[in-house]
Amino acid sequence: MTKKQNKEQVPPAAESSNKKASSSKPSKKSHSSNNTPSPPPPRKTLEEAFKSLDISDLKQQLARSQSLFPENPSVWVKDLAGYLNLHLTAPETEPTLSSYAHDYPYCLTGKELKGVIKGLIGRCSNVLPDFFDYCIYTMLRELDRQSGEPLHGYRVCIQAILQDKSRIATQNLPEYLELLRSVQNRPVKCLTIMWALGQAGFYDLSQGLKVWLGIMLPVLGVKSLSSYAIAYLERLLLLHANLTKGFGIMGPKEFFPLLDFAFMPKNALSPSLQEQLRRLYPRLKVLAFGAKPENTLHTYLPSFLSRATPNCPDDMKRELLNSMTECLCVDAQSLGVWRQLYTKHLVQSGLLLDHLLKSWSVLPPKLRKNLKETIQSFRVTNEEMGDAVGSQDLQECAALCQVKMRGRGFPWSKLLLVLLVFIAGFVAHDLRSHGSVAGRYLQTSGLTSVSQQAWSKITMYSKQGFRYDLISPQTVSEWTSFYSLLLFVPFAADNCASDMSINGSKSLTVRFLIFLHHNYVLPALAYVLELLQRAWTSLQESCNGEVSVSCLRGHALAFTNSTWQMLQHTTLAIKTWAQELLTPAG
Repeated sequence: MTKKQNKEQVPPAAESSNKKASSSKPSKKSHSSNNTPSPPPPRKTLEEAFKSLDISDLKQQLARSQSLFPENPSVWVKDLAGYLNLHLTAPETEPTLSSYAHDYPYCLTGKELKGVIKGLIGRCSNVLPDFFDYCIYTMLRELDRQSGEPLHGYRVCIQAILQDKSRIATQNLPEYLELLRSVQNRPVKCLTIMWALGQAGFYDLSQGLKVWLGIMLPVLGVKSLSSYAIAYLERLLLLHANLTKGFGIMGPKEFFPLLDFAFMPKNALSPSLQEQLRRLYPRLKVLAFGAKPENTLHTYLPSFLSRATPNCPDDMKRELLNSMTECLCVDAQSLGVWRQLYTKHLVQSGLLLDHLLKSWSVLPPKLRKNLKETIQSFRVTNEEMGDAVGSQDLQECAALCQVKMRGRGFPWSKLLLVLLVFIAGFVAHDLRSHGSVAGRYLQTSGLTSVSQQAWSKITMYSKQGFRYDLISPQTVSEWTSFYSLLLFVPFAADNCASDMSINGSKSLTVRFLIFLHHNYVLPALAYVLELLQRAWTSLQESCNGEVSVSCLRGHALAFTNSTWQMLQHTTLAIKTWAQELLTPAG
């Protein structure tokens, strides 16, 4: 490739004139030294290198290249990459540039330089795929040199190409995967390839997912490459908040290896990387299920079911059971798939049946109706298999199929409460109205006059007692003790008791408050503390003995997911109930 490039970049006329003009070796050396531009002194930072770049000189070099090779645009873009890489002489950092912005170093180009690059690339659209490959292979060759040049110029060209032509990066993914595996013992080269191809994802989510699934997922178990692969996926999903543009890229074949990496313990990923991947799992699940999960989820059920063994980890088992429940709720074809797989996966079917039995009350009514038919077919299958096979798994499934799955009963308590409130409101409204039926009955029976006399006496005696109580010096002491008891009960109880013994008072109020404090307040506080201690102990056990931020985040995420699923199921149940109610019978 380099020989071809050098041959193309030497004009025939100039070559013949040079041969005629001089025939000695020194003259050739002086000619080559005059035409080869000397590299500028190295800069401390890449920002300084961009500022010191002579854009007018770059334009002259590109104009000269286009005049010498007017019908060979591949030479133009290669001269552009060579010029930029020669003059951007800042020190090279680590190959993935993870500590910088996703569009670094292209983001450092000024408006004028960006216009020059874009203008030239726009006129060379036919040769851009070859130019993209040329930049990557040239970077890999530079890495083989002991004193290799910085690669900033080629990086800028790669980002400029993929900003408008992101599909170029995914045209030869199998070849790049083979190249990646051939240099797997050279991590810097591997990371350089992954960085170059991954730039497409920052401008197009679908192309980024193709690159990740085609290049990075196959090497996810390699220690030197796993960290960047997951970091790239996290940056990709954070950059594209709208996941709809990534639908249709991931299927069951790509999704379930990610599920295993995220939940299976002791795999090739470190615990921190596995936790990082597990945080990304909900968004990957949305991408996998796609825009129409009601048509695709039945294709995921077989793999979910085969993994739901009794020995799988609890987190994974919980995720598998919830995912299978979602498949049954959303995609009606999932029940048919489950019927076909029932005899092959009796153990897994038993776990799923038990899970559905426990969550029967929150399942949509339509699913409960279809599940009853499915369970009835399972009973027939169990009877047919019982004569030939008498395994314990079959017996457990048969026992679960015999259990009557009932939802929550009719809410009689709530209905009675509503009726009591309604009756009380009706009576109150009737008593306040002029033509009250209850009022006339009370007047004719004499209950109204009796109740009025009783109320007047109660009011009179209470006023007298209140006045006497206010002016009594003993009452002042008792009220003081009462307020101190309310504000500071544990320490005021003894003070109130001493005041009572000094004054000789036998206040029932203070005695009653002390009684409440010793017999109800203190036991209630002890019970609350015990509950808090139990909650903390259970939290520590769920976090494997150490409560960390990641564990709390996982609990919050699980609570959010379960709440969201419950809301979805409730909404679907209400919708189904309303449709059945509005649909005429017959």
